[in-house]
Amino acid sequence: MASFGWKRKIGEKVSKATSQQFEAEAADEKDLADEDDANWVHATKRRKEVLLEDCVKRSKELKDEGANLAENRRYREAIHKWDEALQLTPEDATLYEMKSQVLMSLHEMFPAVHAAEMAVQRNPRSWDAWQTLGRAQLGLGEIALAIRSFQVSLHIFPMNPEVWKEDLSWARKLHEQQKATKTEAVQALANEKELVQESIPDYDFESDEIVAVCAAIAEKEKALSAAKTVVIVSASGTVETVTEKENCPATPDETLFIRAR
Repeated sequence: MASFGWKRKIGEKVSKATSQQFEAEAADEKDLADEDDANWVHATKRRKEVLLEDCVKRSKELKDEGANLAENRRYREAIHKWDEALQLTPEDATLYEMKSQVLMSLHEMFPAVHAAEMAVQRNPRSWDAWQTLGRAQLGLGEIALAIRSFQVSLHIFPMNPEVWKEDLSWARKLHEQQKATKTEAVQALANEKELVQESIPDYDFESDEIVAVCAAIAEKEKALSAAKTVVIVSASGTVETVTEKENCPATPDETLFIRAR
């Protein structure tokens, strides 16, 4: 029976000098590969930086073009330019804030609020973004939210007289008017309910007058039910109305008349 023993490895016959030369060549190739990898990473990073710089530069050009269009009241074209710029720099809060202003000029309040909210999300420290958001919220009638937005804007930039004297003052005035209107509406509704309740008389169904009226109606109904009215048509075509009493059931000769009720 054949026994299994240790087998000589193939590389064992390779000389020591050949092995050292192979290792040196492999190390050189590894260094070259590492250097190529480093160069590739650096080139890719630089390419991204150049692309980003180009995007920022092109976005600024589109932003300026949109601003010029907006100054000339070409609002739709301005929005189109800013949307293109947002494709290149989606984190630019200024673009959203400018877009919100133009949408308010077009009386599109829901998109204006959305654009202003995007501006605030991207730059919560922008006092003008909060101011624009407050103005858009006022356009929707959200007075309480607008007051809060103006207060945040003032917290960021307390020395802004426009927000303090115009925006916040106007919003508070509207809020007071809204509260007064709600109070008047509630009072008017309460007065209307009281008037309706007073207009319904409170009848006393057990009073002597009501009992007497009910008794009279009952007597009249009883008299009507005791008498029966009969229409008699004779054979010759003569029509006669006869009132029968319960105690007087006499009727004309049935051979001469046809009874019709």
